[in-house]
Amino acid sequence: MSVREKIQEKFKQARRDRDEPTKNVIAMLRAKVLNVVKSGADREEDDALWQETIAAYAKQLGKTMLELEKAGDRAAEAMEETRFELAFCEQFLPKKLDEAATEALVRDVIAKVGISSPKEMGKLMGALMKDHKDEIDGALARQLGTKILAESAS
Repeated sequence: MSVREKIQEKFKQARRDRDEPTKNVIAMLRAKVLNVVKSGADREEDDALWQETIAAYAKQLGKTMLELEKAGDRAAEAMEETRFELAFCEQFLPKKLDEAATEALVRDVIAKVGISSPKEMGKLMGALMKDHKDEIDGALARQLGTKILAESAS
């Protein structure tokens, strides 16, 4: 079943269950996909476009959560809604490596490429993203790379 079909089924179920938050997320994702299709970018509505759209929105939600955390209790309701939307999106995205697996991969790439200084972070991230873009969370990899390189430099 394609991503579009899965989302369509989720939407039908949400309508039956009167699940407004799910309907809202799906409607927003549909609008984003439709905007790309109609933008003249010569794109068709396929699984790749849905995956890209969902991944981009999930990334945006992650950034939004960071901002909402700064607001504290005042943003509790918005934070809850953002968490829900992120959880909904993540079910359609490929699973990323956990922190331990990401750290092992970062250490492996540091050793293979011969990176020895925090100044070479760009080189590390380039090597990681070249071969493992879909497997890792880039922000987590950067954070771990910074920590590992700082340890080795001291």
